[in-house]
Amino acid sequence: MASSEDMKAFVRVVDLGSFARAAEDLRLTPSALSRLMSRLEDRLGVRLLTRTTRRLALTSEGSLFLERAREVLELIDLAEADVSSARAKPKGLLRVNSSTGFARQTLLHAVPEFLSHYPEVSVDLTLTDRLIDPVTEQVDVVIRGSPTSGSEMVSRHLAEGRRLICAAPSYLTRAGTPRSAAELAGHNCIRLSGQSAATTWPLASDDGVVRFQPSGNFTCDNVGMLFDVAVEGHGIVRLADFVVGQAVREGRLVEILADINRSDPISLWALMPKGRFRVPRVQAFLDFMEEWLGANRDSE
Repeated sequence: MASSEDMKAFVRVVDLGSFARAAEDLRLTPSALSRLMSRLEDRLGVRLLTRTTRRLALTSEGSLFLERAREVLELIDLAEADVSSARAKPKGLLRVNSSTGFARQTLLHAVPEFLSHYPEVSVDLTLTDRLIDPVTEQVDVVIRGSPTSGSEMVSRHLAEGRRLICAAPSYLTRAGTPRSAAELAGHNCIRLSGQSAATTWPLASDDGVVRFQPSGNFTCDNVGMLFDVAVEGHGIVRLADFVVGQAVREGRLVEILADINRSDPISLWALMPKGRFRVPRVQAFLDFMEEWLGANRDSE
């Protein structure tokens, strides 16, 4: 019978796609890890991996064993978390991944406050605007604008938001403040590319909600960059209040067209591997973020 440590080593080899990377992660030599995998295959009496100089591939038996190994390791994690969470206080390294814009404008303020409440926790924050696999990347929590449907993941809803249309005071002083969709058409709108929801801006009119097509001289697929360009006074932007809310409160951006801007609710989610959501430091971070986001949005 395979031990949980053998299973863990096998799963890491598959997730990282490399004996060298998995060995480094497990603090073993590549040769020691290779021998461990060979002993595991000998004990099971089947080949789990086919290995070439360029890649690793799962056999059909390896695919089945991987599925079962993940289930066993998840149950072990859950059992340990259930036993320890009642008495354990949050401590240790918390790995969080977020989009750039949300991190720079929200986590920038929230994380230091979280750490002041939990001095035995440290945070390793990584920023990517693509959705990552937290299992492969060894991340405890991924914060994104949509839940996951994967069977190996758990989602927790953190907050509801909306998109604001705003611009820097310097831009509005120079170009004027639009009061209608017709006036907005004459302004430089800086836009988020690569997302269908951001292609048009829904605005109320006498004929109902119209889909306004913004135009301008700058588009970007990075929310953080769009935020910076707007704060520097280069145009009008439409971004989530999770990103621009703090700047609006501080006066670096001014919300405009609030009376006609129509935004579908934006949900903010935390995504986690199943075995991580009961870990005390993860629970503490999720509880804190839900409360912090609610309090700071209420203050807008």
